[in-house]
Amino acid sequence: MSQSVWDATSLPNFSGVEVSRIETDLDAILVRNKEQIDACVKANQNPSWESLVLPLDQLDDDLNNFWSPISHLNAVQNTPELRAVYNACLPKLTQYYTELGQNKALYQAYKSLAESPDAVNLSVAQQETLKQAVRDFELSGVGLEGEAKQRYGEISQRLSELSSQFSENVLDATQAWSKLITDEAELAGLPESALAQAKQMAQAKEQDGWLFTLDFPSYLPVMSYSDNAALREEMYRAFATRASDQADASFDNAPLIDEILALRHEMAEILGFENYAELSVATKMADNGQQVIDFLEDLAEKSKPAAEQDLANLQAFAKEENGVATLNAWDMMYYAEKLRQHKYSISQEALRPYFPMNKVLSGLFHVAQTLFAVDIREEQEFDRYHQDVKLFTISKEGTDIARFYLDPYAREGKRGGAWMDACRTRRRLSDARLQLPVAYLVCNFTPPIGEQAALLTHDEVTTLFHEFGHGLHHMLTQVEESAVSGINGVAWDAVELPSQFMENWCYEPEALAYIAGHHETGEPLPQDLLDKMLAAKNFQSAMQMVRQLEFSLFDFKLHKEYQAGVSVQSILDQVRDAVAVVIPPEFNRFQNSFSHIFAGGYAAGYYSYKWAEVLSADAFSKFEEDGIFNQDTGAHFRDTILANGGSRPAAELFAAFRGREPSTDALLRHSGIAA
Repeated sequence: MSQSVWDATSLPNFSGVEVSRIETDLDAILVRNKEQIDACVKANQNPSWESLVLPLDQLDDDLNNFWSPISHLNAVQNTPELRAVYNACLPKLTQYYTELGQNKALYQAYKSLAESPDAVNLSVAQQETLKQAVRDFELSGVGLEGEAKQRYGEISQRLSELSSQFSENVLDATQAWSKLITDEAELAGLPESALAQAKQMAQAKEQDGWLFTLDFPSYLPVMSYSDNAALREEMYRAFATRASDQADASFDNAPLIDEILALRHEMAEILGFENYAELSVATKMADNGQQVIDFLEDLAEKSKPAAEQDLANLQAFAKEENGVATLNAWDMMYYAEKLRQHKYSISQEALRPYFPMNKVLSGLFHVAQTLFAVDIREEQEFDRYHQDVKLFTISKEGTDIARFYLDPYAREGKRGGAWMDACRTRRRLSDARLQLPVAYLVCNFTPPIGEQAALLTHDEVTTLFHEFGHGLHHMLTQVEESAVSGINGVAWDAVELPSQFMENWCYEPEALAYIAGHHETGEPLPQDLLDKMLAAKNFQSAMQMVRQLEFSLFDFKLHKEYQAGVSVQSILDQVRDAVAVVIPPEFNRFQNSFSHIFAGGYAAGYYSYKWAEVLSADAFSKFEEDGIFNQDTGAHFRDTILANGGSRPAAELFAAFRGREPSTDALLRHSGIAA
C-alpha cells in the first residue's frame, strides 16, 4: 500500500480564495457531483465498496475540501463581501444535501450492499459506514413522497438560513456595542492586563482612553474585578440582552427562535417522531428522550443542595465582608472572585504570568507526546490567512500522520467561543494513497499586548486542552473510511469525551510542571500558588454544575415539549425554578445568544456535555489509578477511543477501555459533590 504524502492539495489555499468566484465554482462542483452520482448509481446494479462507496466518498471530499476553508474564513475573518457570498451559497448546499439524503436509488444501492452476502467480508468500519448511511437516509426522509418530501426540503432550506442569520445577529450585536472610558478612576480594581488590553484596543481605533467590548477577554475582567458597579451593570445588561428586544431590535433573535423551533418540530413529525428531541436522540448514545431527562434531573437532585450552599456562602461573604445585602446579577462574578481570593488567596490574574502561550503549548504537546507516543512540530512556511495563525504537524515513529491550524486570539470579525472543526478527513483514496487528517483549532484568548507574550488565564489553558482533545480525536484516528473517521459518525453525546478528558491534565501537579512557567524568568508555578489553585478547583463547582444542567434541560425540554405558540421564556423559567439557584433578572435574554442550540449543531443535544463528562471523568479515573503519565494506559486510550473514531458504537469503545459500564461517581467526586 503506497505511503501517504503532503502535496499541494493537502492544505487549503486560503490566499487563493477569490470571493467573486466562490458561487460560480460551487455551482460547477454541485452540477458535476449530481451528474456523477446519477451515473454511479445507474452503473451499480450489484454494488461493491469499490464501485459505490469510494467514488461517492471522493465527490463528497472534493466538495468538503472546496467549502471547508470558505466556511472557516466566514467564521474567523468575517467580511461583508464574504458573508454575502456565504449566505448565497448556503441554500444551494442545503438543497444538494437534502436531495442526496432523499435519493431513493442511492439509498437502495447502499441498502443492497449492506444486505448483500459480501457485506460480511467488509471491515468493521465499512460495515458501520453502511449501517449509519442507511439510518441517515431514513432520517433524511428518503421514504417521503409528494408534499411531505417537498415540505421537508423547504424546512431544511429555511433552517439553514435561520441558523446562519442567528449566528450573524449574535456577532453583529456583540460587535455593535463598545464603551470608551477616558477617566482612569472609573477603572479601579481592574488588573493591569485588562487595562493594557483595553488601552491597546482604543489605540487600534485611534481613540484615547480604554475601550471595552462584549468579546469575552474584554467582558470577563470587568465582571470579575471592576469596583465600578455601574460599569459592571452596564456591561452585564449589554451582554445579557444581545440580539434581543431589550437592545437593538434589528438584531433580535426571538422571532428566529420561534420559527426554528416550529420548523424543527414539523420536520420531526414529518419523519414520524413525536418531537425534535426524539429525532435528536435517534443518532445518539441515549436510548430515548426520557432517559436524557432522567439523567439530567438525577444529576440536578444530587448537585442542587451543594449549589444552594455555594450561594449561601457567597451571600454571607458579601454581607459580612462588604456590607452588601442583595447580590445583583452583575455582582455575582465580582463577589465570587473576592470570595475566591479571600478563601484561597488566588485569582486567575495571579496565575496569568505563569501561563505564557508558548510554555502552555509546549506543555500540552508534552502531555500528548508522553501519553500517545506522537511528536508535534511547528511549520514555518504555509499559507496563513492571519498573522496569529500557526500550523503544526503530528508524526508517529517518524511518519507524519496529521496537521492542525491553531488560531488562538480574539479579534474583530471573528466569531466568539472556541471550537475544533475538520479541515481534511483521514481516508484511503481509490489510488491507495492515504489522505491525512487536518484540523482547525480556534479560540478567543486574550491577545498579546505590545511585545509581551500572550498570557493565558488557567481557564483559557483548560479551553485549549479541551479543543486539542477534539483535535486528537480527529487526528489520531486509524480509520480509513471517511464517514466514520475521526469525529465523523461518533454519537454526538460521546463526542465531548476526548475533549473533556484532556482538561484533567490542567489540574495535575505532575503535568503543570510542563505547562506552567513564568513568562519572564521561566520559574515553575510556586508550590503555594499551585496548592491554592488546586484547593480552589471546585470553588462553586456545584453552582457551575446546576447552571450547565439548566442549559441542558432548557434545550431538551424546549424541543421535547414544543407546542405551537409556546413561550420560550416560560420553559426557561420553569427549568430555572426546578434546578437553578440563581435566577437572572427579567431583562436577561440568555436564549437569544444561545448559539450552541440555535446555530451550532447542539439542538436537543446540549446535554451531551454532561453525558460525556461522566464518560471523561470515569475514563480519567483509570489514569488516577495507574498514574497520569502511564504510557500503557495512554496507548490503551489512544487505541480504543481515539483510533476507532465512529467505526464502533461509543458505548462499546468505552467498555473496551474501562472494562465496564460508565458510572457518575467519578464526575461527582471530581466536582467536589459527594455522591
